[in-house]
Amino acid sequence: MAIRVVDASAIAAILFDEPRAEAVATDIGDHTLAAPALLEYELGNVCWKKCRRHPQLADVLRAAFLKLREFDLQLHDVEPSGVLSLAIRSEITYYDASYLWLARTLAAPLITLDGKLADRSAR
Repeated sequence: MAIRVVDASAIAAILFDEPRAEAVATDIGDHTLAAPALLEYELGNVCWKKCRRHPQLADVLRAAFLKLREFDLQLHDVEPSGVLSLAIRSEITYYDASYLWLARTLAAPLITLDGKLADRSAR
């Protein structure tokens, strides 16, 4: 089965039922998903921010975050110096570069809602 690399913006859209969730779900299809191990931390931070903004929804948001375990998701370590070089060359954050590095390493498409990262991925 083909692999797709997903970033936090894409998975967050699905978990938290954001406006572009359906489009991301279509892009993912039935593919196996891969992401750098930092994905869980980034999504945890997204959930934390949403809980702070909407404390009345904290239980619902936490439950949504836990659905991450339902994805067929392979978490990977990245090569720090390669990611740093890519971040500098591409003028993106180290975090974003880790997704791009993994996509290039696995020769897999990157699914993201981040416009700048999508642009760098297309190069």
